[in-house]
Amino acid sequence: MNHLNIALWGVLPYLVLVLFVAGGAWRYHYDRFGFTTRSSQLHEHRLLSIGGPLFHFGLLFVAAGHVVGLIVPESLTERLRVSEGLYHANALLIGGTAGLATVAGLGLLLYRRLRVPAVRAATSRSDRAVYPVLAAVLLAGLTATATGVRDDAYDYRQGVSVWFRSLFTLDPDVPAMSHAPLVYRLHALLGLALFALWPFSRLVHAFAAPLGYLVRPYVVYRSRTPARPYRHPALTAPDGAHAPPRKRRRAHH
Repeated sequence: MNHLNIALWGVLPYLVLVLFVAGGAWRYHYDRFGFTTRSSQLHEHRLLSIGGPLFHFGLLFVAAGHVVGLIVPESLTERLRVSEGLYHANALLIGGTAGLATVAGLGLLLYRRLRVPAVRAATSRSDRAVYPVLAAVLLAGLTATATGVRDDAYDYRQGVSVWFRSLFTLDPDVPAMSHAPLVYRLHALLGLALFALWPFSRLVHAFAAPLGYLVRPYVVYRSRTPARPYRHPALTAPDGAHAPPRKRRRAHH
């Protein structure tokens, strides 16, 4: 092992983790009201209503696929009677579809941000740094997924996943990652860069999801001024005076 590999795959992940946690805590302490997407829905809605769901729901499936692929060991899926061919077929189908949806959604959102003047004016410097990194992470991930179609495809569960799980034991398996194909190493480095930028960008809104709204009680609003009694328009004269009551007719039997 050379020193560069040790620095990249044995030291850098922990530095990014410290920056991610400390930066998030700092941001929450000094910019608590900044935990938001800075929504630009009022400026433009049509493209946002298409690109937003595509990006967010696609990203949820992408994240779920990474959790399963990196954390669940191959021995567990074998005990569950899930063959390697079935696992990789599902990973290609679901992961590829989710990745394409995420890229398409991000493309629409970036097009909207460039084409709508008001949205473009609301773009911050952190956005300009995060969006290219996010796009590069997604494209590298799609490229890595596409390489899994070949018969001699690299099995990331025996390399990248082993390295990732070794980080939790504080004994990084540096060779497992340093011997991975270039596209996987690039995808991992870009992912680390994204997490390093995360606390200082609008991505922090992922930790401010309004889940409390699902269980909070109803809010009762009361007016300070007493409400006026309702009167039917038919009982009110045009000049504001009350119309005299109508005479009741006696029914004839």
